[in-house]
Amino acid sequence: MTTSVPLRAPVIIPPIPTGNIHRVQEKSLIGSFRSLAGALLIGLLLNGCELIAPPAALKPPGPDQPLVVALSADPAFQQPATDSEGMNGISRDLTELFAQHLGVKVRFVTVTGRSGPADLVMKNQAHMIATVPIRPDDPTLIYSPPLFETSQVIVQHANALPLDTPEKLAGREIELLPGAPQVRALAALGIKPPPRLVEQGDTNELELLSGIADFRHELVASDELHFNLATNTSPDLAIALKLPEALAYGWAFSPAHPELRQKAAEFIAAIRENGTLRRLYDRYFGHIERLDSQDVGKFLDAVQTRLPALRRHFEEAQTVSGIDWRLLAALAWQESKWEPLATSPTGVRGIMMLTEETADRLGVKNRLDPRESILAGARYLTMLMDELPAEILPPERLWFALAAYNLGMGHLRGGRQFAAGLKKSPNHWADMKDVLPLLARPEYYRRLKSGRARGGETVIMVENVRNYYDILVRLEPRRGLPPLQASLAMQ
Repeated sequence: MTTSVPLRAPVIIPPIPTGNIHRVQEKSLIGSFRSLAGALLIGLLLNGCELIAPPAALKPPGPDQPLVVALSADPAFQQPATDSEGMNGISRDLTELFAQHLGVKVRFVTVTGRSGPADLVMKNQAHMIATVPIRPDDPTLIYSPPLFETSQVIVQHANALPLDTPEKLAGREIELLPGAPQVRALAALGIKPPPRLVEQGDTNELELLSGIADFRHELVASDELHFNLATNTSPDLAIALKLPEALAYGWAFSPAHPELRQKAAEFIAAIRENGTLRRLYDRYFGHIERLDSQDVGKFLDAVQTRLPALRRHFEEAQTVSGIDWRLLAALAWQESKWEPLATSPTGVRGIMMLTEETADRLGVKNRLDPRESILAGARYLTMLMDELPAEILPPERLWFALAAYNLGMGHLRGGRQFAAGLKKSPNHWADMKDVLPLLARPEYYRRLKSGRARGGETVIMVENVRNYYDILVRLEPRRGLPPLQASLAMQ
């Protein structure tokens, strides 16, 4: 269950000398809301109506009380689901697992603004905040151990002059979100005169970074995780400078609930030990650094020039296969760059690069016909998914099928057989992408009936398809998906 609470976030700046800070007013309906609320209150009093009491404070999570989780609207950590009208993301996945660990249900409350989630926790209207920067100097909240870490960075346009020393930030204007942890990191540099920090309240971090590509901003303070995500749609970004302090993301709790924080610490230690945390991180972020700016630039250009003529074929293939048309388009781009006449030296041909044997199996008369090729490629991908063991679950089931599309099911099975001896899971892509490159080594492929395979290239192929798909999800509108898509969604 998810509730959206459009709260305005007040600006919070740590008490550290930072130079001039300019606040850009957030666009908000809060003023109108207050006026309307005041008018309603007066009307109720004049009419002698009984006022409704504010909600009672939350009880600890239990059989009759779900775990209430405050979420920020950060698109890096939660985004629209590809298979439904809901949301998903690493924040939701991890806290749902935590609720299962506690034996309780979970309810999400999405709040806009940096301080909105903290307000809910401090008012005892939420038990915890998911995926926020850990601030050791914060006296108002207590934090879990880190879930993951990233670098703090200053980002500029790729064509701008390089900033090789922090001193070149002196007096420069840097855009950032209200309450951004980079304020502290910049202050620690002791730059004189200090940079002028401009807080942008009515945006999110990915939108803020896109302002550099559009020349609306010159410098933005962010972190490397958000930078890598932003470059998938804004390839003209570059890291100007890495700040000295690493940034850790974790969960936040009220000091009034230390026992919940302790349970979270035990849970995080357990999922770190059993590999669940690593696999979830890989699910959402393990592929995002594969493409360079030239790869992204060529793809974005082709989305405008080549994709429109092919879209109807991908959408038809979605209808018959249940696979998101954007995933099929991403696969076709990786295979042929959307070139219907593509031919490789090994004899695979067409926009989906089908072998002659596969084309014959699927009844394809002309591999160079884009519609025939796309429909056959979609059918072939579903056939590969059907051959996979039931233990391989979505979304990773689709990634395994992509690997088999490139590598062949025989080689994929061989790689899965090696996984157990290497203390890797044969059912998780985060483990298998470490195993498959070994299929090019004699001590491994000599034990396979199918022989040698370039498994490292297969891993790159799958990760690239995931990236191109992510880009299309952000750029292209979602179409109606048949029910089968619920079990095939990439994320």
